[in-house]
Amino acid sequence: MDTLTDLLERYATLRDTILGLEAERDELGAQIKAALQGGEHAETDLYRATLKASRRVEYPLDRFREVFGDAAALEVATIDRRRADALVKAGDLDGERLRDLAVVKETQALVLQPKTR
Repeated sequence: MDTLTDLLERYATLRDTILGLEAERDELGAQIKAALQGGEHAETDLYRATLKASRRVEYPLDRFREVFGDAAALEVATIDRRRADALVKAGDLDGERLRDLAVVKETQALVLQPKTR
Protein backbone atom coordinates (compact mmCIF):
# COMPACT_ATOMS: atom_id res chain seq x y z
CA MET A 1 0.00 0.00 0.00
CA ASP A 2 1.27 3.47 -0.91
CA THR A 3 1.75 5.99 1.83
CA LEU A 4 0.33 9.48 1.58
CA THR A 5 3.87 10.74 0.95
CA ASP A 6 4.24 8.27 -1.95
CA LEU A 7 0.93 9.43 -3.41
CA LEU A 8 1.96 13.07 -3.08
CA GLU A 9 5.31 12.39 -4.74
CA ARG A 10 3.64 10.62 -7.68
CA TYR A 11 1.06 13.38 -7.95
CA ALA A 12 3.77 16.05 -8.02
CA THR A 13 5.71 14.09 -10.64
CA LEU A 14 2.64 13.77 -12.86
CA ARG A 15 1.74 17.44 -12.41
CA ASP A 16 5.26 18.57 -13.30
CA THR A 17 5.32 16.26 -16.32
CA ILE A 18 1.93 17.51 -17.53
CA LEU A 19 2.95 21.16 -17.09
CA GLY A 20 6.12 20.53 -19.08
CA LEU A 21 4.22 18.74 -21.84
CA GLU A 22 1.60 21.48 -21.99
CA ALA A 23 4.29 24.15 -22.30
CA GLU A 24 5.95 22.19 -25.11
CA ARG A 25 2.58 21.61 -26.81
CA ASP A 26 1.77 25.34 -26.63
CA GLU A 27 5.15 26.29 -28.11
CA LEU A 28 4.83 23.74 -30.92
CA GLY A 29 1.28 24.88 -31.57
CA ALA A 30 2.40 28.51 -31.86
CA GLN A 31 5.12 27.54 -34.35
CA ILE A 32 2.71 25.44 -36.42
CA LYS A 33 0.04 28.17 -36.40
CA ALA A 34 2.58 30.73 -37.57
CA ALA A 35 3.67 28.44 -40.42
CA LEU A 36 0.07 27.75 -41.45
CA GLN A 37 -0.72 31.48 -41.39
CA GLY A 38 2.27 31.91 -43.68
CA GLY A 39 0.72 29.56 -46.22
CA GLU A 40 2.50 26.34 -45.34
CA HIS A 41 0.73 22.98 -45.01
CA ALA A 42 1.37 20.22 -42.49
CA GLU A 43 0.06 16.69 -42.11
CA THR A 44 1.04 13.32 -40.76
CA ASP A 45 -0.29 9.88 -41.62
CA LEU A 46 -3.13 10.46 -39.16
CA TYR A 47 -3.73 14.22 -39.00
CA ARG A 48 -3.92 17.33 -41.13
CA ALA A 49 -3.26 20.65 -39.41
CA THR A 50 -5.73 23.44 -40.18
CA LEU A 51 -6.62 26.76 -38.63
CA LYS A 52 -10.09 27.44 -37.32
CA ALA A 53 -11.05 31.09 -36.94
CA SER A 54 -13.19 32.18 -34.04
CA ARG A 55 -14.52 35.65 -33.38
CA ARG A 56 -15.32 37.41 -30.15
CA VAL A 57 -17.33 40.60 -30.02
CA GLU A 58 -16.24 43.22 -27.52
CA TYR A 59 -17.36 46.77 -26.83
CA PRO A 60 -14.71 49.38 -25.97
CA LEU A 61 -15.69 50.65 -22.52
CA ASP A 62 -14.92 54.32 -23.19
CA ARG A 63 -17.02 54.41 -26.39
CA PHE A 64 -19.80 52.35 -24.78
CA ARG A 65 -19.91 54.83 -21.91
CA GLU A 66 -19.99 57.82 -24.32
CA VAL A 67 -22.91 56.36 -26.25
CA PHE A 68 -24.99 54.77 -23.50
CA GLY A 69 -23.94 56.60 -20.33
CA ASP A 70 -22.48 55.69 -16.97
CA ALA A 71 -25.37 53.59 -15.68
CA ALA A 72 -25.40 51.30 -18.72
CA ALA A 73 -21.59 51.07 -18.70
CA LEU A 74 -21.64 50.10 -15.05
CA GLU A 75 -24.36 47.54 -15.75
CA VAL A 76 -22.28 45.72 -18.39
CA ALA A 77 -18.70 46.57 -17.38
CA THR A 78 -18.19 43.32 -15.50
CA ILE A 79 -20.61 41.33 -17.63
CA ASP A 80 -19.99 39.88 -21.07
CA ARG A 81 -21.64 40.49 -24.42
CA ARG A 82 -24.65 38.38 -23.47
CA ARG A 83 -25.58 40.90 -20.80
CA ALA A 84 -25.44 43.79 -23.29
CA ASP A 85 -27.55 41.74 -25.72
CA ALA A 86 -30.06 41.10 -22.94
CA LEU A 87 -30.35 44.86 -22.36
CA VAL A 88 -31.05 45.30 -26.09
CA LYS A 89 -33.76 42.64 -25.94
CA ALA A 90 -35.26 44.32 -22.90
CA GLY A 91 -35.38 47.62 -24.82
CA ASP A 92 -32.91 49.34 -22.50
CA LEU A 93 -30.26 49.77 -25.21
CA ASP A 94 -30.47 50.59 -28.92
CA GLY A 95 -29.36 47.42 -30.73
CA GLU A 96 -28.17 49.22 -33.87
CA ARG A 97 -26.00 51.63 -31.90
CA LEU A 98 -24.61 48.70 -29.92
CA ARG A 99 -23.70 46.85 -33.13
CA ASP A 100 -21.93 50.00 -34.36
CA LEU A 101 -19.74 49.89 -31.23
CA ALA A 102 -18.84 46.23 -31.61
CA VAL A 103 -15.21 45.27 -32.10
CA VAL A 104 -14.80 41.74 -33.44
CA LYS A 105 -11.57 40.04 -32.46
CA GLU A 106 -10.51 36.99 -34.44
CA THR A 107 -8.28 34.28 -33.09
CA GLN A 108 -6.80 31.25 -34.82
CA ALA A 109 -6.98 27.85 -33.17
CA LEU A 110 -4.89 24.93 -34.36
CA VAL A 111 -7.11 21.96 -35.24
CA LEU A 112 -5.96 18.41 -35.95
CA GLN A 113 -8.37 16.85 -38.39
CA PRO A 114 -8.34 13.05 -38.47
CA LYS A 115 -7.65 11.87 -42.01
CA THR A 116 -9.78 8.74 -41.55
CA ARG A 117 -13.07 10.56 -42.13
